[in-house]
Amino acid sequence: MKSVQTVLQPQDVGDDLGAPSSAVHSAVAAQPSASPAVAANAAQTVHKTRWKPNVTVAAVIERNGLFLLVEEETSDGLLLNNPAGHLDPGESPLQAVVRETLEETACGFTPTGFLGMYMSRFRRTRTGEDTTYLRLAFVGDVGEPDPTLQLDEGIVRTVWMTADEIRACPERHRSPLVVECIESYLAGQRFPLEIVSVHDSLFTAPALNRAA
Repeated sequence: MKSVQTVLQPQDVGDDLGAPSSAVHSAVAAQPSASPAVAANAAQTVHKTRWKPNVTVAAVIERNGLFLLVEEETSDGLLLNNPAGHLDPGESPLQAVVRETLEETACGFTPTGFLGMYMSRFRRTRTGEDTTYLRLAFVGDVGEPDPTLQLDEGIVRTVWMTADEIRACPERHRSPLVVECIESYLAGQRFPLEIVSVHDSLFTAPALNRAA
């Protein structure tokens, strides 16, 4: 699912505490007599177009020294990725990684731990679009593939590969995070699933209250 966003340069974006960005200061400075209401409107306009990363989930699955990857069609040809995909509205990261793994591998996925949060930046070859991804990666186990299920559109096949085989073909990786997540796994990095907290409000219609 794609969304249309207006991208600001990093210097035009405020800090995580919601402080007005330089773009807001410039807008207000251009109007010396601006009232507090005008300043508030300028801030609101910029915040509406605030840059956001694309949030994805990924599953790192290892069995007997082999890692489960998917081979998928892209505008750059056939590439390898961990089972992964976008977080959907009203869905927790845990639900998303279970769903994406099933869709891309036809295997039921049982998460056993949180691997970590990763970020990468990518420019699409075909469109030139500059995109930043924020990946929430989980570790876990899968069952055998369900023969009644078809793999998600664009997924050609699933493959089991050793870490060395994966390291040896970086040009075939859909993202640099493919091997980075595997290296974290091999280093023993694990966190309890409870570290990813989801409030009940995620699963209900929004109320008229302020955001966190």
